[in-house]
Amino acid sequence: MSNIALAFLSAGFGAGLSVIGAALGIGRLAAAAMDGTARQPASAGDIRTSMIIAAALIEGATLFALVVCILLAVKA
Repeated sequence: MSNIALAFLSAGFGAGLSVIGAALGIGRLAAAAMDGTARQPASAGDIRTSMIIAAALIEGATLFALVVCILLAVKA
């Protein structure tokens, strides 16, 4: 395999792992938020706001990881 092929392969693995990690993180976040809302229905608005902010931070980190993977693949 050439260096370019390995760069594309590793970028694909890196992008896949970052997306899988984000999906697992947001899934756990949503499960905890639903559990908290079920236990305290009065604070559902605050829990929802905190969940959306945390999900946005996870998505931001995932987007950054994807951009780094693409840049590394294109640079090679």
